Amino acid sequence: MKKIYAVTVLILITLGSINLSTARDSKNARPESVAGVFDYYLLTLSWSPTYCLTHEGDAQCSGKGYGFVLHGLWPQYIKGGWPQSCPPRVDLSAVERAKGLTLFPTRKLLEHEWAKHGTCSGLDAMSYLEAADTAVGAVRIPQKLQPFGDSYYFQASEIMQMFRQSNPGLPADGIAVICNGPTLSEVRVCMSKDLEFAACGKGVKTQCRAGDIRVPPSR
Repeated sequence: MKKIYAVTVLILITLGSINLSTARDSKNARPESVAGVFDYYLLTLSWSPTYCLTHEGDAQCSGKGYGFVLHGLWPQYIKGGWPQSCPPRVDLSAVERAKGLTLFPTRKLLEHEWAKHGTCSGLDAMSYLEAADTAVGAVRIPQKLQPFGDSYYFQASEIMQMFRQSNPGLPADGIAVICNGPTLSEVRVCMSKDLEFAACGKGVKTQCRAGDIRVPPSR
């Protein structure tokens, strides 16, 4: 009898452990990516000169003098994370690609951004590209951060303040500055589905060291 009781207890403990493990895995799992199911957009603008420091052979780094360029318009979840590569995956048509190349600096980046992020917008490709165009047009680049010929140094907080001064209505928690080591890499602006300035969700925050960061010159 004692042996049967011991075996029963062992089975219950094992089942309990499996249930706890399953619940933990479910809690930490990324939500299933479904087109159109997201909370807001993250408009990401890359400082092209920084990218070109390590990608000299890239098409955008051939003396075009870019400053900020469109990296992407990314659907996001307010609680953190994002959907990606949502089905159905549809390739860009020639017309859509031509439109995209007026926004993105290279074809490679355009096709990557559409496949990974654009497909999750719930929009067809042309509508997504038009949304990206509208989003970029809504953000005014500060005069001090237009393309220039010498390196400048700013604190991340100064860059955020410049963007907020140039864009009335942009909330303090609606922008993040991203650095690559001691150098400016990106500015990210949070926008509603209607492409209005909005607060960022969980996980979107400035990632730069304290003190001055370098903003390299255009190439």
